[in-house]
Amino acid sequence: MSRTPISLFSPEFVFATAQYESGDWDSAPLVPVNVIDSVARYTSLPVRATGVIVPLASRELFRYPLVFLTGHLPVRFTGAERANLAEFCARGGLLFVDDHNHDIDGAFHRTAVEEIGRAVAPLQQLPNSHAVYRSFFTFEDGPPATGHELNGWGDNLVHTHLLAVQRDDRLSVLYSNKDYSSEWNYHPENKRFLSVDNTKFAVNLVIYALTR
Repeated sequence: MSRTPISLFSPEFVFATAQYESGDWDSAPLVPVNVIDSVARYTSLPVRATGVIVPLASRELFRYPLVFLTGHLPVRFTGAERANLAEFCARGGLLFVDDHNHDIDGAFHRTAVEEIGRAVAPLQQLPNSHAVYRSFFTFEDGPPATGHELNGWGDNLVHTHLLAVQRDDRLSVLYSNKDYSSEWNYHPENKRFLSVDNTKFAVNLVIYALTR
C-alpha cells in the first residue's frame, strides 16, 4: 500500500494530545505548554502558542504529524480509535506514547502495548543509535533518564531503551516507560531553576516528526 502523507494544514507546528475513550488521557495537562515553550526557545520553527486535544477516532488526527498519548489507567481503544490510529501511522504520522506510571508492568503499560500491537504492529526495542536521538540535540546514550528513575520511584529501574514501531525506516510509534509525562508536566517558567532542561528530548521528537 502506498503511503499518503499526513496533511499538515497549518504552517506552524501544533502540539496535539490524543483523547481516547478509556483511561485518563489528560493526566499531564502542562506537558503541551512546556514542549511548545521549548520548541520556540530552541528552534526557529513557527509554533502555535497553545496545544490542541484531538480525539483518537477523529479525522482531525491527520492534521498533526506528531501526537502525544499518555495516562495512568488501563487503555482499551474502541474499534474506531484502533482503525484511525492504524491509518494515521500508515500515512506517516508519529504517535508518542508515554507511561505516566514509570513502571515496567503496570496496567497502562500492559494494555497500551497490547492495543498498539493490535492497531499498528508489535513494539520492538529501539536502538540507542537511532536518528531520533540526534535529530536536533544529541543524546549519545539514547533516551535521557528521568528523575523518577534516578530517584528510585516506581520500578527502581532506569529504562535504557524506548520501544517502537517502524515503517520504511521511519518511526510510526515511539513508546516510553520513562514517565516523561511527569518529568515535563510543569510550567515552563520553572525551567530557570533547572541546571539542564529536561524537555530537550521533546524537541527532538518534534523535529524528527517534521523532517522524516
